[in-house]
Amino acid sequence: MALKERGAITGIGETAYSRNSGKSVVALQMQASLEAIADAGLSPTDIDGVIVYGPSGVVAEDFVTNFGIPDLRFSATTPMGGASAVAAVQCAIAVIVSGVCRHVLIPLGRNGASGSRIGTRVREMPQFRVVGEFEMPVGAIAPAQLYAPMARRHMELYGTTSRQFGEIAVATRRHAALHGNAIMTAPMTLEDHQASRMIADPLRLFDCSLESDGAAAIVVSAAERARDLARRPVYVMGVAEGHPDSPSVISQRPDLTTLGLAKAAPRAFAMAGVGPGDIDVAEIYDCFTYTVLCEIEDLGFCRKGEGGPFVEGGATALGGRLPVNTHGGLLSQAHMAGLNHVVELVRQLRGEGGATQVPDAEIGLVTGYGDMGDGSVAIMRRG
Repeated sequence: MALKERGAITGIGETAYSRNSGKSVVALQMQASLEAIADAGLSPTDIDGVIVYGPSGVVAEDFVTNFGIPDLRFSATTPMGGASAVAAVQCAIAVIVSGVCRHVLIPLGRNGASGSRIGTRVREMPQFRVVGEFEMPVGAIAPAQLYAPMARRHMELYGTTSRQFGEIAVATRRHAALHGNAIMTAPMTLEDHQASRMIADPLRLFDCSLESDGAAAIVVSAAERARDLARRPVYVMGVAEGHPDSPSVISQRPDLTTLGLAKAAPRAFAMAGVGPGDIDVAEIYDCFTYTVLCEIEDLGFCRKGEGGPFVEGGATALGGRLPVNTHGGLLSQAHMAGLNHVVELVRQLRGEGGATQVPDAEIGLVTGYGDMGDGSVAIMRRG
């Protein structure tokens, strides 16, 4: 509870997202970071903490060198795959509350489309050795293959259907088409989703997130300093991370349909003093459509097994009961390991969402999902 509203996101930045940036990962992260710092009304030399994304290969010293930071007091990584970005928000606020830092930069960038290959992606996962023992002998190595049994188990237990997964993909694509900085903008129907080729049963092509190039960055500042900066601050009401049972390997856990987010969500909501019914907009990590459905359940928007009916009829689209991924998410905007989700939530709560703005959005949440089911969540409010 000591972290509640002690930190705020004061600056956001993004590059254009593409299939081939033509820039190095370092250059992309510097570009997004400078934009975020300027957005906050700060100078690069005001940054005294940096939390980097380990798999990108960019380190804190790159920012000290390029920005001329005179006194970097803290640097870290939060090695949780796609849960790293939101977990980094928790880390930043903890460091701010401790008095070590005032302004912490969280950058994340990757050339996922032009520069990496699936073998590299898998080797980045800290559980690679365990995957090699249990999953790889039966042919599972790529993320779609690793997560497909989770989706299939949910379908067998609760009657969830591929068309329900498609509802998520269709709504997300609609948002991407309106956003302006998204890779996949061609219209998609449920029939298009159902006709897309199978990647790892039951996950089809349009159930899978993109590989993309680009970068995003945010600045997290002490709440008392945020009030005097250039932009309307977005306060972090509650934040938490959680790890699933059997966190290193999916096939050995007792329940394939419950994520680490199920442990994190109650802590974040308790810290924030709100419940699922108070959330106006949600940016939910969407490496696969099934992951969104499962997270909706683990966040408490519906009971376990009811995610399929919950998302039907455009419920996650603009104007629906829970607008989700108003930027297009990893499925249609870009795969920035979830930091683009944080940027989008800040825009929504500032009222700067443009064509995808949720009217009167006051409270929102953003999640991360990483590796074999690690989860993170932050609940935020507009200042």
